[in-house]
Amino acid sequence: MVEGIKSLAASTNRPGVSSGLGGFGALFDLKAAGYKDPILVSGTDGVGTKLMVATAADIHHTIGVDLVAMCANDLIVQGAEPLLFLDYFATGKLDVAAGRDIIKGIAEGCRQAGCALIGGETAEMPGMYAPGDYDLAGFCVGAVERDHLLTGEMVQAGDLVFGLASSGLHSNGFSLVRKVVEQADIGYQAPAPFAPAQTLGEALLTPTRMYVKSCLAAIGSGGIHALAHITGGGLSENIPRVLPAGLGVTLDAEHWHVPPVFKWMVEVGGMSSDEMYRTFNCGIGMVCIISADRADALRQVFETHGEQVFQIGTVVPASTPAASVHILNSASPWRD
Repeated sequence: MVEGIKSLAASTNRPGVSSGLGGFGALFDLKAAGYKDPILVSGTDGVGTKLMVATAADIHHTIGVDLVAMCANDLIVQGAEPLLFLDYFATGKLDVAAGRDIIKGIAEGCRQAGCALIGGETAEMPGMYAPGDYDLAGFCVGAVERDHLLTGEMVQAGDLVFGLASSGLHSNGFSLVRKVVEQADIGYQAPAPFAPAQTLGEALLTPTRMYVKSCLAAIGSGGIHALAHITGGGLSENIPRVLPAGLGVTLDAEHWHVPPVFKWMVEVGGMSSDEMYRTFNCGIGMVCIISADRADALRQVFETHGEQVFQIGTVVPASTPAASVHILNSASPWRD
């Protein structure tokens, strides 16, 4: 397995990598990567029960992209460039073909994020996992020059809120997604009701979008005051994490496109608007709080890097943390 994935890891090499795959510890040289006074930023995450959909659908080559994106997108929120990534892959009995597909996805995610797959652990644990089951976790380290760290302290009333389009569900809320699939009584090999050109498994396994390179470019151009990666907790709980005390946002749900998968979830599962905005990204994978006078320039930067950009709201005073995210026309997407 290790020999089979060395070429995949090598394809992610970048300046700063100082060791090859297979040693006891991986080395990274920050000076060689161009940093002078860096702050290290690290994060770890998994992809939750989306793994169960991958297993049921027997599609394993995209889940690794999700793993990297869930970690790397968190680092960019603080202005950090992802530098290195390590994975943990555990199963009862190793299926080399499936394992290589998984690592292939991780390598693709690392290339998208611009970080090196510098090491990891593959563990066989008989009796711990049912046949065919596996678990994944990722660990990412990035760096940002000390004077470029994003803390949210620059956010002020009157700032604009941009939303970068998601690619779909990303990697959160899949326990609820699987329940809806069960209610709909549809197999993962059947055509997706909301995307008939794909099987349901293929559609639900659309990888998490990677926002690293576009956000790094936007930060470098100036005017980014804060970023929020919209993961578990949705829009309602992630945006307040980057707002100073006394400030909130007013969003308008009619100002962005909600992908069909979310509308299908509401139609079949009967979730309320509040539950959707609290659980899923609902079409916005990254929220960017920006200086109003930089709106046109930043839109151009994001679009040049392939992002679909929506101006979804503004920063406003908020009397309490509970009032920090107010969504106008919240039911509108589910009536279309």
